[in-house]
Amino acid sequence: MLGGSTREVAAALGVSYQAVDKWPEVLSDKIADRVLAAWARRNVEGLPPPFAKSVSQTQTGQEEAHG
Repeated sequence: MLGGSTREVAAALGVSYQAVDKWPEVLSDKIADRVLAAWARRNVEGLPPPFAKSVSQTQTGQEEAHG
């Protein structure tokens, strides 16, 4: 989803190569969520409008306050 190599995945997530290299075969929910979030940031155009708007706002630091 994030690249063909451990280094590409690590770069997409902002973590070290060593951290990704130590991942278990079956990812924990926490790691899987990070991977999906990084994928969504890269592919925001393909997301449904409500999600795309949310991702775009997060990327630009314009998150809305919800009360």
